Amino acid sequence: MSKPSEAEGPISDRAADAGQGGGCHGGVETLHAAAAAAGNRELLERYARDYPKGPHDQPQTMCPAFGALRVGLRMRRTAMVLAGSGCCVYGLTFTSHFYGARRSVGYVPFDSETLVSGALFEDVREAVLKLADPDHYDTVVVINLCVPTASGVPLRLLPKELNGVRILGIDVPGFGVPTHAEAKDVLAGAMLQYARTEAEQGPVQAPRGGRSERPTVTLLGEMFPADPVGIGMMLEPMGLAPGPVVPTREWRELYGALDCRVAAAIHPQYTASAREFALAGRPIVGSAPVGCEGTASWLDAIGAACGIAQAKVDLAKNKILPAIAGALSGSPIKGRVTVSGYEGSELLVARLLIESGADVPYVGTACGRTPWSEADLAWLESRGVPVQFRASLEQDIAAVKALEPDLAIGTTPVVQAAKEMSIPALYFTNLISARPLMGPAGAGSLAQVINTALANRHRFTAMRSFFDGVGAGETCGIWDQSPVSVAAPALSPVVKPL
Repeated sequence: MSKPSEAEGPISDRAADAGQGGGCHGGVETLHAAAAAAGNRELLERYARDYPKGPHDQPQTMCPAFGALRVGLRMRRTAMVLAGSGCCVYGLTFTSHFYGARRSVGYVPFDSETLVSGALFEDVREAVLKLADPDHYDTVVVINLCVPTASGVPLRLLPKELNGVRILGIDVPGFGVPTHAEAKDVLAGAMLQYARTEAEQGPVQAPRGGRSERPTVTLLGEMFPADPVGIGMMLEPMGLAPGPVVPTREWRELYGALDCRVAAAIHPQYTASAREFALAGRPIVGSAPVGCEGTASWLDAIGAACGIAQAKVDLAKNKILPAIAGALSGSPIKGRVTVSGYEGSELLVARLLIESGADVPYVGTACGRTPWSEADLAWLESRGVPVQFRASLEQDIAAVKALEPDLAIGTTPVVQAAKEMSIPALYFTNLISARPLMGPAGAGSLAQVINTALANRHRFTAMRSFFDGVGAGETCGIWDQSPVSVAAPALSPVVKPL
């Protein structure tokens, strides 16, 4: 096993440098400085380019590492190992199982001694050696959380392969990766890079269902299972087929994803993944087939990128657009709706709402602005809709208070704040992301949940009226008798003896 070079300095020295306030409580600036001093400056600079932050530090979302962990836990024959503080690992494991993980999460614990002495890296290496069983795994992924990254624990020195099992080490610190949506891209991009290198060196496994007879369009970003099927119906008249969805569900799908005619950045935050497709010589198209206008523009862009004759593109549009228009007109949305979230598809949802007839006065997304979000941004701004990238919780709640929508779509605290104002609200991740958005199915499905929520405002008004004054101030908690207000005694001046 190779060791850190003398130029990098021994792990103990770098860990000691990071130890000056380098724990979880050390603060973003301290951790960032420690990580740079520990040899991770280039890594942090790349993250800053891939996932630029906004005017404030970063949005308030769940721990970013959850995104990368989720990607790995959804893949077959993939072991996930975390190196970080116990409290962080507990929270990430709990959240993973809350969202349906059916597998254990590996954990390499550490203390001050193992961190400073460099023994933590040896413990990680030992864990990888034990897990690298080809009968059970194709891949072992190790994720450095904040403290190991700040201390310079060098996962890059792990072997690239053991017993035929691929080994990937990535750093996903909360002070370097702004959101969990972008952390999905960190692991997906690292896997694509590894798979691209394998494909360049020789033959690789074909996808489980074999190679497509038609040129494919790889779809970037987690999607509702029905959406790739709907996209396939749109592409069929053009002689194209949908390729794998990245993040993939197993390693061999990565080769199929790279073996595409074009990559579609359905979710625009997949910057590292897009870079791998560009290096493989594949063009990337932004936006997605949502609504009539979105679908028409997307099919035109896909056709142009694949060199498809315009007659075939028009055939595809003529086949699908009337069905989408019928779904939109059959389930109109009448009301003012604010949209915010941290999944990366917020602009797409806003587009579909507007084409359904809704008034959307505000769109906030925790993700940053990328080249793949430009088409959606231009479409929304041309209709006077302000879009806030890297939106903070305070900005999202302020929009709800100022605009007084009929419905607020957002994260859990936004939903809570809206309901306290008697405004119906929907949690973006569980109620909007968990349904189709593309094609006729997307138009009908979204309208159904939105219109149901809009019709429930009277229930919130009734509940607020019934519970008015309860649960705040003197009415908090449980009392065995009615509280009595007691005036505070007047304060007498303090006279110090001479």
